[in-house]
Amino acid sequence: MVFPSAVAKLMRVASGFIAKQSKELESKRFVRRKSDMKDARYVLLSLTAIAPKSLASIAGPQEELEQLVFDYLSIQEFAKLAACLSGLRSRLEKARLHAALKP
Repeated sequence: MVFPSAVAKLMRVASGFIAKQSKELESKRFVRRKSDMKDARYVLLSLTAIAPKSLASIAGPQEELEQLVFDYLSIQEFAKLAACLSGLRSRLEKARLHAALKP
């Protein structure tokens, strides 16, 4: 079981996004949401038995799609692209903070 805030941090998204998506996944019976025993204000998430089976059933088509999209890049080119995107993300974050500090 994990807190939604931990999932949000790992995914680099707002916790509100995780709250909304976890409710939808719960309605489809992929995720179980349970109040924390120590503090009922918090919710814990866990996967149901259905989730891994569903993920396994789409693994093949997903792999084919990824191969179609990324097949033209070598491993080295993909690593370079990933590094460029990471650098861009960092610069955008710095620019956002810089703009926020300006009066």
